Amino acid sequence: MSLRSPLSKAVGLGSAKHGFSHWWWQRVTAIALVPLTLWFVFSLLALAGGSYDSVQAWLSSPINATITLLFTLTALYHGQTGLQMVIEDYIHTKWLNLSLLLLMKFAAVVMAVLAIISILKVALGG
Repeated sequence: MSLRSPLSKAVGLGSAKHGFSHWWWQRVTAIALVPLTLWFVFSLLALAGGSYDSVQAWLSSPINATITLLFTLTALYHGQTGLQMVIEDYIHTKWLNLSLLLLMKFAAVVMAVLAIISILKVALGG
């Protein structure tokens, strides 16, 4: 039996400041993805059956290229934030946790760079 209070047991175990940031950005990106996803799905349906030239003409509009980039980068950030929370919550082996986090973040950066280059290449007619 311990005479320590629950508060004294919890003191020094870490703060919730870091976790709140992840939680907050997960919600912000989820809210941002609602209109972006609706716009993206509507755009894909409008372009269905079109040729490469019609897609390039559509994507050459600065507004369409910008919103496509926003959708892609927001979805990637939202996904990597969610995966980070899952890895941190369920992988308890330190080396595996760190390895998976590094691999996941590296993959997200590579996908973001590829998406930016690909969208700009199509939009600029490359």
